[in-house]
Amino acid sequence: MSTAKITQNGQLRRLADEFRSALEARLAGDAAGEYRLPSKDEVTKFCRVYLDALFPLYYEAAQQRSQRAARFLEELELQLAEQLVCAVRFDCHCRDKEAPGNLPRVAEELLSAFRAKLPNLAHLLATDLQAALNNDPAAIGYEEILLSYPGIEAITIQRLAHELYLLKIPYLPRMMTEVGHSRTGIDIHPGAKIGESFFIDHGTGVVIGETATVGSHVTLYHGVTLGAFNPVGKREGGELVRGQGNKRHPDIEDNVTIYPGATILGGDTRVGHDSVIGGNVWLTHSVEPYSRVTVKDPELLIRSKAQQDKDWFLGGAI
Repeated sequence: MSTAKITQNGQLRRLADEFRSALEARLAGDAAGEYRLPSKDEVTKFCRVYLDALFPLYYEAAQQRSQRAARFLEELELQLAEQLVCAVRFDCHCRDKEAPGNLPRVAEELLSAFRAKLPNLAHLLATDLQAALNNDPAAIGYEEILLSYPGIEAITIQRLAHELYLLKIPYLPRMMTEVGHSRTGIDIHPGAKIGESFFIDHGTGVVIGETATVGSHVTLYHGVTLGAFNPVGKREGGELVRGQGNKRHPDIEDNVTIYPGATILGGDTRVGHDSVIGGNVWLTHSVEPYSRVTVKDPELLIRSKAQQDKDWFLGGAI
């Protein structure tokens, strides 16, 4: 058996041991143990409440909050702080590092840094709402968009997760974007950098990779992929180069529209500003600003009912 295979088997055995210990700690009611995992259920609950609270409580309204709203926000932050502690503690264990002795204070510092981002996140949500209203003639108004549009939900969760990703918080950012993914069918990695006024119409099947950048006033339709090539970069010995250090997804500049089913691949690929990428385009190289990229019209075969009946008759006579 190869050395790489042996190493992988050892890592998988360790993974099984870690999660077995986590399960046993949970069953034993050990709320503060090093094996306690971040909770998918709690992260999902937090995302749902965050979606409800961000815009009304942080968009130019801090001075208008009631005492009840203030208590609500404190409870929300406590919920996030608890998951932060679990994530950092378990990550330290998995890396054979000792967890910080002042872990609650570390969590509070991370929470404070995140709290400072909330007004800007609310502002970005407002620009996304405006983009949806400006680009979708089916939209009745802001209320409908905020209550029902899957693109708004996925983008809002991703922007939250992106801030935690930048703070290097383990596990939680990806768990959060997977909440949005499972609910909307839109898969945006928390590492992706996205500008303001971003609109995803319909949304099902959209994929945006970790090192992608998306400018401002960009519109995507369903089935768009901003992806990477395979095989991707590897070190000597075959180990993958991971994270932002391996730029493998495209850059989309401002005022770009990308229609359904388009696939844009590669870390060296840049779509210039004010460009339009047509449906079902496969693009693996950069295009200049103001480009129009389309696929040639396919040759259509249209058979009338009479022709179909004739073909059936002739086929039966042969």
